[in-house]
Amino acid sequence: MNYLEFNFICKPANDWQQDLFINELATIGFDTFESTDTGFKAYVPEVNFNPVELETLLLSLDPEFDVHYEMSSIEHQNWNELWESNFQPIVIQDQVYVRATFHEAASQFPYEIVIDPKMAFGTGHHQTTSLMMECLLETELKDMLVLDMGCGTGILSILASKLLAAEVVSIDNDPVCVESTRENMQLNKVENMYALEGSFQAIPDSDFDIILANINRNILLEQLEHYARAITQGGILLLSGFYDGEDLDMLKAAAEKLGFSFASYKEKENWVAAKFIFEKVND
Repeated sequence: MNYLEFNFICKPANDWQQDLFINELATIGFDTFESTDTGFKAYVPEVNFNPVELETLLLSLDPEFDVHYEMSSIEHQNWNELWESNFQPIVIQDQVYVRATFHEAASQFPYEIVIDPKMAFGTGHHQTTSLMMECLLETELKDMLVLDMGCGTGILSILASKLLAAEVVSIDNDPVCVESTRENMQLNKVENMYALEGSFQAIPDSDFDIILANINRNILLEQLEHYARAITQGGILLLSGFYDGEDLDMLKAAAEKLGFSFASYKEKENWVAAKFIFEKVND
């Protein structure tokens, strides 16, 4: 599969404006992003690219946020070289070491996760992924049934498994992500994970103890009611992929209508991960 690379040059290059723009690009098929000195690069499968959607999005931007782009094509076999030149290992709360297959192991950390991301989102570098990983480290997962919506590379699912979850179901509507998750399961020798392709329709008929969803605000708002149907009484819902302020307020209001109580949240560079407890008995 060939990808298109877009080099977006943003003036002024305000972080919050770029983050909002990236969030919108993700809704029209872009699935990997890389910061640059003048803005960022974004990647989309060539078969999924719709120029009308991109131009419509650009026209909706704040006139003071000037964006230009250069486009080029990247052959599938060149992706690994591109990734290796940019991906550095990261550490989460001195407990989790995330590396690629071409990095040396680091046995001094309690948990090590090896990720071969291909073109899937989720390496721990983005604020939302690292926030969700921090939340997982602070949550009791032993013997829990976990659902990971929008699993990307499967990084959150793999961490949940390493934290002794009984079983993890990972769902993504992108077949590249599902393939990436399954390969990363093997790299990490995880045997209690199941990767499924689809959206909320793919959620198994089970009562999950913990549901993870690192997607974006609009999709979360659309899917909250399905999470409420799939979670057990007293279950934990961890959400990320949105901003502090209006986004968080909207999700809190929607979740509370469905029987979730807001427990806490973490914030990093205006990105948020929020924790909810399900209190309403399922019908």
